[in-house]
Amino acid sequence: MKVFLLFGLVALALAEVTRFAGEKVLRLKPVMDEHVVLIRELAASIEVDFWSPDSAEMVTIDIDVDIHVPAAYLDLVSTMLQQSDMETEVLIEDLQVSIDAQTGPTPRTHSYTNYNSWDKVQSWIAAISTSNSALISKQSIGSTYEGRPMTLLKLGKKSSVTKPAIFMDCGIHAREWISPAFCQWFVKEALSTYGSDSQMTSLLDQMDVYVLPVFNIDGYDYTHKSNRMWRKTRSRTSGTSCLGTDPNRNWNAGWCTTGASRNPCSETFCGSKVESEVEVRNVADFLRRNKADIKAYLTIHSYSQLVLFPYSYTYDLAADHSELLKVAEGASSALRGLYGTRYTSGPGAATIYPAAGGSDDYAYDIGVKYSFTFELRDTGRYGFLLPASQIKPTCMETMLAIKYIAAHVQENLY
Repeated sequence: MKVFLLFGLVALALAEVTRFAGEKVLRLKPVMDEHVVLIRELAASIEVDFWSPDSAEMVTIDIDVDIHVPAAYLDLVSTMLQQSDMETEVLIEDLQVSIDAQTGPTPRTHSYTNYNSWDKVQSWIAAISTSNSALISKQSIGSTYEGRPMTLLKLGKKSSVTKPAIFMDCGIHAREWISPAFCQWFVKEALSTYGSDSQMTSLLDQMDVYVLPVFNIDGYDYTHKSNRMWRKTRSRTSGTSCLGTDPNRNWNAGWCTTGASRNPCSETFCGSKVESEVEVRNVADFLRRNKADIKAYLTIHSYSQLVLFPYSYTYDLAADHSELLKVAEGASSALRGLYGTRYTSGPGAATIYPAAGGSDDYAYDIGVKYSFTFELRDTGRYGFLLPASQIKPTCMETMLAIKYIAAHVQENLY
């Protein structure tokens, strides 16, 4: 009886894993209003997962649109696209094949060159936070919706006085796996190069760096165990069976005014109210408590190869636009120097699309001048399924950009 029960539980667990066999990711190239209308009609009538931009509302002429189309709708979508004469490219022929290639096999233990499950990341946090008490410590800033601890790492030489700080988070969107991989890489590099790398040594001597390795822990865990393509949090909203809120549309920065949805089933659902998501509230509370000391806010996403800064909820230029543009361009140039990877820099709304309720805009609006969003590799060939073989080069080049920004912040404390 126990054996049958065990097999039943295993079967149930396997049945809960979402598979994407035969599903494709297409790149659409709208060049006229009719194309934009068609894409929006597709989104309204069938289940289309927008990879870039984040939703149909953000689709405009001359901006490439990457969409994940379920197998059941492929014939219909192909026919509609052919009739429209819109240029179309297949980026991923079979989504499940690409997922399988990215996810396995992986080592039993934590690895900086593989995508680690939340359990491995949690064990890594516990180990590395006690590896060098003179340079690293940890603190809890609260728990997630499902009760997982949100542990913040603090890097910096111990000091009897409060030092200026940089705050960096990774993994706001669950499926953007290269993002948490970078935060882990950054912590490793900071600790291992302190004392030998003059810039890192100076940074950790004079400033503290707070690192939140995974922001959206519940969603990230869900992508490893159930649905690789999950984006949002895992919270419940009253009156709907659709789960989750977009945690990067939930901040008090032009909340839900543009580039966000009030539909709980949308991937860009802004939440029932500002900071409805406990994860957002936990981080926002920390930023508010420490805003006098936090001089830079860095949030790491993927994909598209961008360095963005405020604003995204308005086309108005930030008060510090000229300086922020110069820093973003310098960071992009530093990154490009390693492998030639090209990033585009600029304010969010004008560079890609308007989107309200983002964390970088919120940080800037409460007084954190150097507020930047990174969209890491690539530009769509793999999208969210960047192969593990690209973790190391992506992290190495991104380190150069982060160190460039950190050096500027150090030299321009305010």
